[in-house]
Amino acid sequence: MTIGTILLIVLILAAVGAIPAWGYSSNWGYGPSGGIGLVLLVVVILLLLGYI
Repeated sequence: MTIGTILLIVLILAAVGAIPAWGYSSNWGYGPSGGIGLVLLVVVILLLLGYI
């Protein structure tokens, strides 16, 4: 496993964990999952281009 693959797996798990499923986090909106999703998108693009 390369560092890029490990980073991708960690970011996917963080994106799933940021989904507002609990009562206290239902009013957070798209902030946490949107931010992590954006970072995930950038990492995927960098992986596809071969920079990581």
